[in-house]
Amino acid sequence: MHDISNVLKHTISRRNALLGLGALGLSLSASRLALAAGGTLIVSNWGGDWGDRTAQFVEGPLLESQGIKIVRDQAMDTERKVKMLAERRLRRGSVDVGHFNEGDVYELFMQDMLAPIDQNKIANFADVPAALKSRPYFVPWLYSGVVLIYNKEKVSEQPTSYESLWDAKWAGRIGLTNQLYFNYMMMAGLIRGGNITNAEAGKERLLELKSLVQPKIYATHQHLQAALLAGEIDIAVNYKARGLQWVHDGAPLAVTYPEEGAIAVMFGACLPKRAPDPELAYQYFDAMLDRTAMGQLAKASFYAPANASASLSDALRAQIDFSPEQQAALNFPDYDYVAQNTASWLEWWNKNIAV
Repeated sequence: MHDISNVLKHTISRRNALLGLGALGLSLSASRLALAAGGTLIVSNWGGDWGDRTAQFVEGPLLESQGIKIVRDQAMDTERKVKMLAERRLRRGSVDVGHFNEGDVYELFMQDMLAPIDQNKIANFADVPAALKSRPYFVPWLYSGVVLIYNKEKVSEQPTSYESLWDAKWAGRIGLTNQLYFNYMMMAGLIRGGNITNAEAGKERLLELKSLVQPKIYATHQHLQAALLAGEIDIAVNYKARGLQWVHDGAPLAVTYPEEGAIAVMFGACLPKRAPDPELAYQYFDAMLDRTAMGQLAKASFYAPANASASLSDALRAQIDFSPEQQAALNFPDYDYVAQNTASWLEWWNKNIAV
């Protein structure tokens, strides 16, 4: 078991590291993947556009082209975590690589589900800033933050903070997604001078929000996007990357960074202890961090890459990343606290907000 105190020393150092993600680099030579000699790799991932982009920019060109067969086990993160936990007593699991956000990976780590990752076996890990390597069971990949997204044609006075949503004038005009339930609890705990680890205050304030504005709840990011485009809602609380995607698709939307500081989110991958083919999983991790692939992913998804040398233009990097002031204000969750409470939070959310 790793020293948890060292694992959790990430917030301040990460903020500093994010300031240095501006370097451009050259494309990775295909020779780094030349060791691939076929085999089958089982990848647990989200479906939808996230899964499509993973296949388009990473799995297809860098792995399947080398003769590796990718079996895509796609579902929502909660379902995939339950599946992995159900296999914990088996001699061999059914997943080689798990795609999750950092909080989910920490939870799986605390359940003794994950193998440590030898970063020296991943050539492209050299391009990841040191402060982002602090979790020895996690391959960081893409990150963003929870911001305010609104319809410029229908909202004359833009919301400037999370707290500004607690206003009856927004009744029936705000949309949330079940996928970000614990981010919303942190958001609610953060307002009025609070903090993101005050879940009880967050619950009370979410109930106030429900009473004041009756937010509309959607199952997924895609459903939330459709509601914005159809005029069902005028304001959404979601990742900056999602808002930029929707703007790129032609929606008349704008993105506002909240005055309280955005709640940060990091996505990446992990190695289950009972992975059928760990060595093949390492090839997958290296492909994930390929400079060209990460640049293409950033351009298509508007998530900022964890690889500091990803191949993308200065203009795109400025668009998808946060300013130095915004980076310094990012709120990184305490994932030990989240892991201890997430099950009860989800139950509370489903009974009190999602209904």
